[in-house]
Amino acid sequence: MEKQAKVKVVEVLKDKFQRSNATFYADYKGIKAVEMNEIRKGLRSASIDLNIVRNTLARRAVAGTPLESIAGKFAGTTAIAFAYKDAAAAAKLLTQFAKDQPNLKLRMGTLGAKELSLAEIKGLAELPPREVIIGRLLGTMQAPAGGFVRVLSGVPRKFLYALNAVKEKKAAA
Repeated sequence: MEKQAKVKVVEVLKDKFQRSNATFYADYKGIKAVEMNEIRKGLRSASIDLNIVRNTLARRAVAGTPLESIAGKFAGTTAIAFAYKDAAAAAKLLTQFAKDQPNLKLRMGTLGAKELSLAEIKGLAELPPREVIIGRLLGTMQAPAGGFVRVLSGVPRKFLYALNAVKEKKAAA
């Protein structure tokens, strides 16, 4: 690879590192190109880019970024998944692909500038989808207001019951 091509690859990688919410690093040794393309296609639908990266170029790309601390961890065959939208969905897809394809071994990840271990990635994968979390949050926020409305509506209701009982008593007499 020519020097200009390497510089361009480093610039593209640096841009991807800066734009992504989360990154995941995997070892892909033993996976055929056809299988890797299937994995890429599945990830692409969720706004996730999977790149095969030379370790030296990856080290140069993270230099000067908040992820500079992981530069020493690039070793062996490295595939980097860049998640631009939902990190939990990306973790879920990658752990599913790792179960289906035993040669794809997740090593680590990052969420923002925080480094994630394999256990933390699996924990992130077990989170419910974003829409479900937002729905639960809205339900929790709405519950006190709904309870307050029910309490306030109880007073006129009981008053109406009392008036109705007085009316029935006078009608019976």
